[in-house]
Amino acid sequence: MKKKPILIVLIFIIPALAFLSSCDKEETRQTLPLSALIHNSIDGNQVAFHALTHSAVSWHWDFGDGQESTEKNPVHVYESGGYYDIVLTATCSDGKTAVSEISIAVAVTPYVLLTGGPTATEGKTWKLTADHPSSDKLAHANATLTAIEQPLPQGVFNLALGMPEPYETTYTFFFDESYIPDSQDHGYAFSGYVYQMVTTGGANIINAGGASYGLCVASYTAEDNLKFTYVEKENIAVPSVHGGEVTFSGVSTLDFSGNGFVGFNDFQSKVILNSISDNRMQLTMFMAASPAHLPLNTHALVLTFESVR
Repeated sequence: MKKKPILIVLIFIIPALAFLSSCDKEETRQTLPLSALIHNSIDGNQVAFHALTHSAVSWHWDFGDGQESTEKNPVHVYESGGYYDIVLTATCSDGKTAVSEISIAVAVTPYVLLTGGPTATEGKTWKLTADHPSSDKLAHANATLTAIEQPLPQGVFNLALGMPEPYETTYTFFFDESYIPDSQDHGYAFSGYVYQMVTTGGANIINAGGASYGLCVASYTAEDNLKFTYVEKENIAVPSVHGGEVTFSGVSTLDFSGNGFVGFNDFQSKVILNSISDNRMQLTMFMAASPAHLPLNTHALVLTFESVR
């Protein structure tokens, strides 16, 4: 009977010790250094953000699109797809702060890949790559773009034809549909030989090293305030010596105002966007290389471009 008081005491002491142990652990958590990390999950234009922090009592989010939040775990909907820089600032009770930054890609469409999205204030710049993939080719302007030469030798326009300029000219696309072709210091454009002979009598031709292929380099000055038009999916009818017209169905296209062009300057400025990723795109550009059949296209250039900014 004398053991009962001891048991009763133990019944009260053990929970008390457990409580004190729990308090000690909680106290230990509170003394961890202030830190902050960002976790996110993306669904279309909607992003759920989670602040993984220690010892923080307040949180401030900058979503990179001009919007902010002070919630710990906010959900944000972006108006436009694009690339955004996210900044989380966590603050502890004594006013110290910890900052975490990440970059995310939200609903990246082909148009965003082309232009860099709404946050790319300097646009996105592309140039023809000398590192031609096996899918690049010189082709007939028929429905299947039958290859005349494929694959193209690396650096073919420079090393084989003595025309380095095609690889130097850049093309910058902006989210607002403005566009700048930049022929750098030389002021030349990769162009169709027949196009130059018809439009300028050959006066603008600087380098005719590729004349036997219908290619040349010619002087070029871009007009001011050029615009481009991107269509994600359409049927494009291309004037062609193969039946008078060839239709390419359900393709993405780029077209240009004024004397704008991309890659190759010829009678037809509208080109087909075959594929695009963050750092590469492939275009099909058309060329009218027969004076007897103008304005019908005879050939196509299927070439790859790389992003440089």
